[in-house]
Amino acid sequence: MSGLFRFIITLLAFLLIAAQDARAARIKDIAYIEGVRPNQLIGYGLVVGLDGTGDKSSAVYTMQSIANMLNKLGLKFDANSIKVKNTAAVLVTAELQAFSKPGSSIDVVVSSLGDAKSLQGGTLISTPLRGHDGAVYAVAQGPLALAGFAAGSETARVAKNHQTAAKIPGGAIIEKEVPLSIAGRQELYLSLRSPDFTTAERVASAVNENFGIKGVATAVDPGSVRLNLPEGFDNPVAFISRVERIDVSPDAVTKIVVNERTGTVVMGENVRLSTVAVSHGDISIEIKTQYAISQPEPFSPRGETVVVPFDEVEVEEQKSRLVVLPESVTLGEVVRALNLIGVTPRDLVAILQAIKAAGALQATLEII
Repeated sequence: MSGLFRFIITLLAFLLIAAQDARAARIKDIAYIEGVRPNQLIGYGLVVGLDGTGDKSSAVYTMQSIANMLNKLGLKFDANSIKVKNTAAVLVTAELQAFSKPGSSIDVVVSSLGDAKSLQGGTLISTPLRGHDGAVYAVAQGPLALAGFAAGSETARVAKNHQTAAKIPGGAIIEKEVPLSIAGRQELYLSLRSPDFTTAERVASAVNENFGIKGVATAVDPGSVRLNLPEGFDNPVAFISRVERIDVSPDAVTKIVVNERTGTVVMGENVRLSTVAVSHGDISIEIKTQYAISQPEPFSPRGETVVVPFDEVEVEEQKSRLVVLPESVTLGEVVRALNLIGVTPRDLVAILQAIKAAGALQATLEII
């Protein structure tokens, strides 16, 4: 029995510690070293080997691209004389991570640019991928991978998933490294993914406390924290690794996000209300159309069957309840109080908008 008691005490202590650190996050998850970010690459290419599902002759740029490719291979062709359906013009996109070395591979996404019906079974031919500076950083090539299928004829067709976009895992080989170096730097900057004054100050305080030295970290503005390498850290990599593992409790503006299309409402834990009374009720109107059949008498010399429609209208007004929400209630109390009214998610959207308009909601209401 004593062993079970000790186990329960240990479990409760663990749960208390976990509850205290529930809001903590690693600096690695809420910030990044300035300049260490992915870079967007884009290229224009051709996908060949399609089963008659490629671009039509109306896609002039596709035919011109085929002619240019064949001319480079030593074959002279006029773009107007080319009529094929097994080739499609595509845009190729990829993300080049910082410090990626030449020779390594990255995934690419291939998307149809013309009127191709499907890229299934196609192969991307060699396509240079360029950065925003116009330099070629990678070259993509290989067979396309589509999740799904398409089958049928011109009059009946069945397709699963999107057939005009595909992916090539590891389909691009890096040819050039993005120029970025942190070797020998004594000063670095942390960029917060969600800029906030309080979070920036907490990050600086947590770093200084972890190293036990004042001035290692300084909050410059809501979006950045300056880091100075302390004595004993000649290698910035080891210093950054230690900083990224420090736990910080990020702060954020209290916000309520409302999606009117789906009726989804997401509220933060710090939502507060001033004293306000809420009454909500719905009026339901139902219209039914029925038909009466009128037939002539038996053995009538002349007669005609007549269909006579008539409508029934029913109006039902639900009983509304007046609920008073006191000042500075918690999120749980707000939800319980609104549940007493019996609101649906869509009703909650209208109620929150009305409370915000009344000036009783101490939170940002964001409608998406």
